[in-house]
Amino acid sequence: MNPQRRREIYERLKSANPAPTTELAYQTPFQLLIAVLLSAQATDVSVNKATRRLFPVAPTPEAMLGLGEAALMEAIKTIGLYKTKARNVLATCRILLEQHGGEVPENREALERLPGVGRKTANVVLNTAFGHPTIAVDTHIFRVANRTGLAPGKDVREVEDRLTRFTPPEYRQDAHHWLILHGRYTCKARKPACDVCLIVDLCEWNAKAV
Repeated sequence: MNPQRRREIYERLKSANPAPTTELAYQTPFQLLIAVLLSAQATDVSVNKATRRLFPVAPTPEAMLGLGEAALMEAIKTIGLYKTKARNVLATCRILLEQHGGEVPENREALERLPGVGRKTANVVLNTAFGHPTIAVDTHIFRVANRTGLAPGKDVREVEDRLTRFTPPEYRQDAHHWLILHGRYTCKARKPACDVCLIVDLCEWNAKAV
């Protein structure tokens, strides 16, 4: 795909959604970190349903630790892998308090040292909480990047690197949100809605459902 076509894709996505953001509900960087950690192999809807009850009683690392493992598990038991996630959340809270003064670090290496936090989660937090132009690649973005030809790659890191390299700087801050929403609601895995797609004429997928 040539640079002009990539730029036009982003321009159309921007025109349709000038100020995209995550669908996870949060009020602070800490709450965003916890929501993203909980969202692994779970839907944003299911995470928001749990955190709607959790965050009012445990909005900080101190309060989250105060809940204890049993109460935290009860609060998030509707989310997949909730037992492991609860342990990771509490371990993360301890590290935040002991090593970072209770604050979420604005640093990739420090974020990735937190239990349950990988590169994708770190990218989301850096982008959404701190305004870094990072691009977190999940299954939706991986599919969109490969299917459209925007930034094909054999694994998520290769797609991330290519998206970072090929995305014009002025679109990089919001690229993650545009692409994940496009993959979630239009360029879906089983039944892509090519008939209502904003970028169908720019897409290089040879099996477009039109």
